[in-house]
Amino acid sequence: MPNETFRSSSFKDPITRDEVEFSDKGVTFRVRKLIGGTDNFVFYSDISGVEIDNGIFFCTVRIIPRARPEIVISNFTKGDARRIKEIILNNVPSHRPDAFGNPPMGNPPR
Repeated sequence: MPNETFRSSSFKDPITRDEVEFSDKGVTFRVRKLIGGTDNFVFYSDISGVEIDNGIFFCTVRIIPRARPEIVISNFTKGDARRIKEIILNNVPSHRPDAFGNPPMGNPPR
């Protein structure tokens, strides 16, 4: 998988643009503030969900990692938000059992 980077819109906030950078093992989320900011790296296997909050022009993407607080990145175009969600969900392993030891859904036990 080639490394891809997405940046939030400079139209709404040209100074503190959020950024999402994909690598082979996980995703780096950079949330910028006027002074400082945070960088969060999450392995694909630690992501339990991705949500998109659609606005009129821009979207907010919420990443729900396992055993960590959610990561919120803002001001992405709708196309970029959908692509971010698609890339994450395509790389999350779907073959692991749930927290209770049950097999993954869709694979009946034999």
